[in-house]
Amino acid sequence: MPVAQFLLYLQHEKRYSPHTLNSYETDLLQFRDYLLKTFDSPLLEASHPQLRSYMVALMEEKVSERSIARKLSTLRSFYKYLLREALICASPMTLVKAPKIPKRLPAFIEDQKLDVLLDSQEFFNDTFPSVRDKLVIETLFGTGMRLSELLSLTEQSIDFYGATIRVLGKRNKERIIPISKVLVDQLKAYLDIKTLQNFHNKMDSLFVTDKGAAAYPKLIYRIVTSYLTYISTQDKKSPHVLRHSYATSLLNRGADLNAIKELLGHASLAATQVYTHNSIERLKSIYKQAHPKA
Repeated sequence: MPVAQFLLYLQHEKRYSPHTLNSYETDLLQFRDYLLKTFDSPLLEASHPQLRSYMVALMEEKVSERSIARKLSTLRSFYKYLLREALICASPMTLVKAPKIPKRLPAFIEDQKLDVLLDSQEFFNDTFPSVRDKLVIETLFGTGMRLSELLSLTEQSIDFYGATIRVLGKRNKERIIPISKVLVDQLKAYLDIKTLQNFHNKMDSLFVTDKGAAAYPKLIYRIVTSYLTYISTQDKKSPHVLRHSYATSLLNRGADLNAIKELLGHASLAATQVYTHNSIERLKSIYKQAHPKA
C-alpha cells in the first residue's frame, strides 16, 4: 500500500518521530476517506479539482488555516514521493496553494513569574512527586527541550561534571545543552530521592511516575498546566510554552540568535527568528513607557 510504504520511508530515511508519523498517517487516511466517499476515487488517482474540493470541505468544517496548511504539506510530500517512485505521472499538488496563515507570536511566561513559582516555598514540598514536578518545570525552562526530548532522557543523559544534558532531538539528532549549577544540584537531589523510593521495577528513564513507571506525555502536560495556572492566566500553558520562555529569555538578555538555534535544535535559523518578534514587542513596550515622545 502506498501510504504504508511512504510512512516507512519517512521513518527510516527521514527519521521522523512517531508523533510526526502519526500526524502524516492521520492526514493521509482522512484525505483517502474523503476521496472514496465523495468521488469514489483512490489516492493515486486524485486530481487538482478534487484537492480543491477537499480544501473547501475543510474550510466549511471550520478547520484552521494552520491545520489545512499542514494537511496540504503532508499531501505534497506524499505525492512527491509517489512521483519519485514512478507510481504516478504528475502530482495533483502542482497548482494547489495553501491558505495564508496569520502570524502568531510564540506564547511565553515572563521570567519574573517563573521565578515566583520556582523560588517560592509555597508550591512545592519534599515529597517525591513534588520534587519531580518542580524538576520537570526547571528542566523544561532551563534547557528549552521539547516534551519528547524530556521523556527520552535517562539518568545517563546527565553529565554532572560538565554541567550538560545530552538530548536526542528530531530525526535522532543529538545535541548537548549546558545547564546551570542550580539545575545540576536539583538533578542530584532528585536522583537521591528517586533511589529512596525503592521502586519495584527500576526504570532507566530520568522522569518517572509516582509508582516508578516511565513518565508519559499526559503526565508532563498535567504537571506543567497545573503549576503554571498559579502564575499565569493565559490560555496556553503547555510544556512548549516553557520552551518559548527559554528562547525568549535568552534573546532578551542578548544571546546570539545562532547560539539559540543550536540550543533549541532547530534545523534552520528561520524557525528561531520567530522569537525576535517577541523581543521587538518588548522593546516597543519599553519605548512607550519610557520615551517622552512615545
